[in-house]
Amino acid sequence: MNKATGFTRIINATGYSWKGIKAAWKNEAAFRQESILLIVAIILAIWLDVSPVERILLIGSVALIPIFEIINSAIEAVVDRIGPEHHELSGRAKDMGSSAVLMTIILALFVWVTIIFSHLF
Repeated sequence: MNKATGFTRIINATGYSWKGIKAAWKNEAAFRQESILLIVAIILAIWLDVSPVERILLIGSVALIPIFEIINSAIEAVVDRIGPEHHELSGRAKDMGSSAVLMTIILALFVWVTIIFSHLF
């Protein structure tokens, strides 16, 4: 088998990435909700009277949430593929993936609250 290189590899990788995004949208309700939240956050960040750096922080912090959700979903899919029986390591992997999403949500909340409050007071 001949491995793709150069520009062909980039095109193939982009296709695989798009396929992953479509799979997440189709199969993961949390990803759909977080993506809609991202759209709302982008609109709000553009509307708010904040500096360009603050705008990037506002949008970037929320953009991380669906990114980590995809990673969490990938971990869950691999664990589920291995087998349905309960195993301590499988549970740990799923819990850790979920905690990464939670920590990202907390980070986004911290960024938004800090920036909004700094403009109010």
